[in-house]
Amino acid sequence: MLRRLLLSFAALPLFPAVAAHDPAALRDAAAQTDTLAWSITEGLTTEVGQRLAATESEARSREWAVARLKALGFANVRIEPFTMPRWDRGAASATVLSPFPQTLAIAALGYSGSTPKAGIDADVVAFDGLAALKAAPAAAIAGKIVYVTHHMAAQQDGGSYGALSPIRTVAPGMAAQKGAAAILIRSIGTDHHRVPHTGVTRFPEGTRSIPAAALSTVDAEQLDRILARGKPVKLHLEVATRLTGRAQSGNVVAEVPGSDPKAGIILIGGHLDSWDLGTGAIDDATGVAITTAAAKRIMDAGQPRRTIRIVWFGAEEVGGFGGDAYAKAHGAEKHMVVAESDFGADRVWSLAVNTGAQGNPMVERLSEVLAPLGITRSHGAAHGGTDVEPTAATGTAVMDLRQDGLRYFDLHHTADDTLDKVDPAQLRQNVAAWTAALAVLANDPVELTPPPATATGE
Repeated sequence: MLRRLLLSFAALPLFPAVAAHDPAALRDAAAQTDTLAWSITEGLTTEVGQRLAATESEARSREWAVARLKALGFANVRIEPFTMPRWDRGAASATVLSPFPQTLAIAALGYSGSTPKAGIDADVVAFDGLAALKAAPAAAIAGKIVYVTHHMAAQQDGGSYGALSPIRTVAPGMAAQKGAAAILIRSIGTDHHRVPHTGVTRFPEGTRSIPAAALSTVDAEQLDRILARGKPVKLHLEVATRLTGRAQSGNVVAEVPGSDPKAGIILIGGHLDSWDLGTGAIDDATGVAITTAAAKRIMDAGQPRRTIRIVWFGAEEVGGFGGDAYAKAHGAEKHMVVAESDFGADRVWSLAVNTGAQGNPMVERLSEVLAPLGITRSHGAAHGGTDVEPTAATGTAVMDLRQDGLRYFDLHHTADDTLDKVDPAQLRQNVAAWTAALAVLANDPVELTPPPATATGE
């Protein structure tokens, strides 16, 4: 009886009732009083911690999510499982044997191959960027440890990541096809700490997976200086990763049911899994927390016209498996708008929405309600995010609430992705922005369709 009573209290509204059709009032209340996003982020990172896809810890995170979403009063809470290849990190180390013996800080890339137990010793051949590696003859690479460096700068929109991430995702496969013994890359990051950035890589079908790891940015610069001395450089490398067959992951789904079943679904969320070096606070505990806290405010204010579906996607980091599984299961349903929070928790500064011309009045209303939060409208295309892109491809409008990325790639995919990096004030601003946007999207009479394929979006 006591447990039932506690659960009934847990499902009560956390926030004072605000009319669902008053986006400004909902926005201001969230900006001033929201604590739910912090509570979810703190709970997930503390009570579960690291959440590598297809592992026991990710499974615990799904159970944690179901319990929390039910306690908050969401409807139709469930896990939608799928299977995927499981990869285990193991240990990784790198040592300069000559000309200047010393250790280097590295982290294996997701789906990296492994070295023999005793490791490998090989000469280093260096390339500045992916194009240089692509142009190199196989004879210059065969049997060597390839090293690829780059020059990544911090940018508010994170554009440098898109330009340079192929060094992580493509270069290992390219090096393997040219006969490399292994590959090291400078971390795809903007920090200057001795903390390497992991991330997934991909080997083309039929290509042998070679050991692939990222150097911390400062160790990459150290290796650059060693190479600049003009002497041959030899490394000892040990990488003990494993592929252990297929295992289960899954998406956690919850809803705020709409009053009009024909009005379509607003799909929002973030990804529940994380890399295993930190506790996945900014990538992406804050994303699921922000969108859930905003949806909770809409639910407590009164039933919206459209259904809001919150998805805590599984297995995003290792290949977007959760987004693909969701689109396969739900792609035929009527989704009006898709949107994801997966760029940390610093303040939202820009709005982008892809709609047809009939959506312009709604976009104007979104712009007006977000402007007091310091958010300006972008006329570039919205991308949605890895988890929602497969559903967007079925034909939906897409919204981006773009966060400030100036420090995101200092922390992204590192052991430094921990709760202390989350700024509570900026987190509240995110919740306020998402709350205001949902209040418009879920209740507006405009019926959205995506823009023509040749359009760049609103």
